Amino acid sequence: MSHHFDTPTALEDPRINVCDFYLFAGSPGRTVMAMTVNPDAGLSAPDTFREEGLYAFRFDLDGDLREEVTFKVRFGPPAHADGDEHRHVQGFEVRRASGPAARQGADGGLIAAGRTGEVTVGSGAVAFAGLAPDLFAGDAAALGAFRTALKEGRFDRSAFESRKNFFARRNVTAIVLEVENAAIGDGTVRAWATASLHGHAPEIQVSRWGLPLITNVFMPDPEMKERFNRATPADDQAPFVAQVHAMVERLTALAGSAPDAAAYASQVAARLFPSVLPYELASPAVFDTTRFNGRALSDDVMDAILTLATNTTLGDGVAPDRSRIRDDFPYFGAPYTQTEQAGLVPARPAPART
Repeated sequence: MSHHFDTPTALEDPRINVCDFYLFAGSPGRTVMAMTVNPDAGLSAPDTFREEGLYAFRFDLDGDLREEVTFKVRFGPPAHADGDEHRHVQGFEVRRASGPAARQGADGGLIAAGRTGEVTVGSGAVAFAGLAPDLFAGDAAALGAFRTALKEGRFDRSAFESRKNFFARRNVTAIVLEVENAAIGDGTVRAWATASLHGHAPEIQVSRWGLPLITNVFMPDPEMKERFNRATPADDQAPFVAQVHAMVERLTALAGSAPDAAAYASQVAARLFPSVLPYELASPAVFDTTRFNGRALSDDVMDAILTLATNTTLGDGVAPDRSRIRDDFPYFGAPYTQTEQAGLVPARPAPART
């Protein structure tokens, strides 16, 4: 799991649980940004977005770890689609904000407006929001067994021999935007995605994603996960860095994979913090052990993070379902149907809907 169900807040309301974030080149001269929420949508989570939710793609252009440009997405109330009580639709708006408005609130210039489940061509963006296949791949049971062994003081490589993608045939809800590069900036940017509550009360950030698996691999404490999700990249200081450092040092010491486990842990912590996704606009996206440069839908981030964390060639043997990736917008293929999901056990008990 990247950030699926990673905090108590995410368990309570998966609609505001940012599971994954992708950033890559689209059609010529354009950049694609995508986030997913609602892990195991339709089985363990709703298939709708929260009305009070503010979903944002944030871009730091000058290296100060604060956003200069933000693309904000808000949704209206759900309704049944054409009398179909099993399928919901929501209206949505996409706004682009810069300067002080990029950092707080829902303000910004309107660049697209549409309905979920449909591709919308706006004045400054092509947009899609709706049910989509989960393209994150990982053996959740194997990771759990590996963490159990770690608590017992063992480095258990064999935990990853099962080769079962827990996320196979599961859906999420995705927000996908494609904009001209100039609408973001130039050169290398640093990006992250957030979900906040924004209604009658002041905005409260409840979920964020800068790099994959930060919480689920490196932070076993639920309270720390919650604090991390409510922080900004500029807040990525001592407590989070110390936790990642300690985890990597322990892993590499148990594996015997580094002559100086503490020094190696410092190198990894420096790569993972501040937790933002760097990307050189208009370049091929790649996320692997050697380079973080955006993230393509097909990148196997679980293997990359496990290998970095342990300083060994470690992987779970599963990869994203490439048959569910399109070459054109919205790049996510069709969601899995009820027939394809027959016999699939929900990942979590479905939460109460409000």
